[in-house]
Amino acid sequence: MGLLGKISLSSILQRIFGKKHAKIGIYGPPNVGKTTLANRILRDWTGDIMGSVSEIPHETRRAKWKKDVKVDNGNSSLTMDIVDTPGISTKVDFKDFMNTWGLSRDEAKRRAKEATEGVIESIKWLEGIDGVLLVMDSTQDPFTQVNVTILGNLEARNLPVLIAANKIDMDESSPATLKSAFPQHPVVPISALTGYNSDTLYSSMVKHFSKKRKKNRR
Repeated sequence: MGLLGKISLSSILQRIFGKKHAKIGIYGPPNVGKTTLANRILRDWTGDIMGSVSEIPHETRRAKWKKDVKVDNGNSSLTMDIVDTPGISTKVDFKDFMNTWGLSRDEAKRRAKEATEGVIESIKWLEGIDGVLLVMDSTQDPFTQVNVTILGNLEARNLPVLIAANKIDMDESSPATLKSAFPQHPVVPISALTGYNSDTLYSSMVKHFSKKRKKNRR
C-alpha cells in the first residue's frame, strides 16, 4: 500500500471510531486467515508482521497485540491497537492433531490445551474492543456452530461487526453464500493473502460502523 492508501485508511478509521486511538479485534474460527490479514495491515503500515501462519489449526494460541501503530500524513494521524486473536472453536480434541496432522500424543495434548486456553482468552479480549473484523473462509460452508456462536456473542455485546469473506483468490470461493447466510451483517469479499479488494473493505467499514455508532447514541 502506498502513502495515499495509508492516508486514506487513516482517515477511514478515524471516521469509523470517532477518535484518534482505536482498538480493532480480528476474530474468527481457526485457519480462516486472521493472522494473514493482521500481517498485511502491519506490513502496509510499519513493515512489521504480527506472527507466523500454519496449515495446522490453532497456530495462534495467545492473542497478539500491536500497540500504537501510527499513520501520519502531516496534517492528521491515527494510532491503532490491532489484536490478532486465537481461533474460536466450540470443541478442541487432541486426537484431531494426532490423526490429521501427525503430531505426537504429548504434543497434541499440549497444543489442544493451549488452544482451549486461547479460545477463552479471545472472549476476554472482547471487553476492550471497539470493533470487530470477523474473518470467515469463503470456500467453506458458513452454517457452522462456530460461526453462529461467534456472531451470537458479538451481537449480545452490541459490538459493530463487519464480516470479511476471505480467500476469494481461490476457485472454490463463494462469498455470495456467506452474504445469504448472514444478511444481518455486511459481508465484504477479500483476499488477505493478496490484498485484493481491501479498498472496498475499508469503505464498507466507514459505512457500517458510522451508522452503528449513530444508532447506539440514540
